[in-house]
Amino acid sequence: MTDLHDPLLIAGRAFRSRLLVGTGKYKDLDETRRATEASGAEIVTVAIRRTNIGQNPDEPNLLDVLPPERYTILPNTAGCYTAKDAVRTCRLARELLDGHDLVKLEVLGDDKTLYPDIPATLEAAEALVADGFKVMVYTSDDPIIAKRLEQIGCVAVMPLAAPIGSGLGIQNRYNILTIIENAEVPILVDAGVGTASDAAIAMELGCDGVLMNTAIAGAKNPVLMASAMRKAVEAGREAFLAGRIPRRRYASASSPLDGTFF
Repeated sequence: MTDLHDPLLIAGRAFRSRLLVGTGKYKDLDETRRATEASGAEIVTVAIRRTNIGQNPDEPNLLDVLPPERYTILPNTAGCYTAKDAVRTCRLARELLDGHDLVKLEVLGDDKTLYPDIPATLEAAEALVADGFKVMVYTSDDPIIAKRLEQIGCVAVMPLAAPIGSGLGIQNRYNILTIIENAEVPILVDAGVGTASDAAIAMELGCDGVLMNTAIAGAKNPVLMASAMRKAVEAGREAFLAGRIPRRRYASASSPLDGTFF
């Protein structure tokens, strides 16, 4: 289990789980509920432009299966392609969730890659921070941009490991590592995780957490994959805290011969 003395701290709040999960792409709300429970996640992201959390009273409400009393709802701006739309979406979420101010910002650049539009992301981040939001921000794996978003006042920076939904895993470990080394806010890998080993690698690098959706929801058995991801994040964190042995080109005997009598 995750060390309860080593919580994930975001915007002054402590969370036991370092796995954050999305709520889209499941076959129905019951599968969403079961996978989320299996993941052990405490923070769940909700695409405000695509998910009903009360704005459509005649449709099934996600909050009926993932109640805010149990989970920290993290509204996100998925599907926004301009800073203006992203800011508007966050303000709508704040109204729907009774003043909730923790949001995940993403401003996309195009439909094919779903890479972030960095100038628009910076613009939206500045506007949201000025408006009192606590912003967790999706960005590229550029260490300079990551630091700039931190300086703007974002409470967590979330670089992609690979394109959204690609399942390619971490493609540039050294950029992610540089971002971690220079950061004074939590760094969470967001996008690109495909399987449990990808999540473990992210945590072994020193990431504070991992956010994923497609890797779980798109699996043949989402509930079982959610359980695997939970264990991978916990194991990766423990391995990071334990400190791995140095890499060597040649063998090193497990039982040294020094001091033996034969």
